[in-house]
Amino acid sequence: MPKLEVELSLTEIVELLEKLSPGELETLEIMLNPKLKADLKARWKNAREELETGRTLSKKELFSEK
Repeated sequence: MPKLEVELSLTEIVELLEKLSPGELETLEIMLNPKLKADLKARWKNAREELETGRTLSKKELFSEK
């Protein structure tokens, strides 16, 4: 992976982070948290398998009130 060096003060970093959208912040959190990244990958794999084998809930089942 290519390397990039940037010289920024903490204040500049904070200002840049404040400008990120909620989606960009979520992506950054995933990138910086190896456990979260692994958990999400596992959940995605399981979800695919469940979908392929018909073990998922329908929209009606998912949103029905009991």
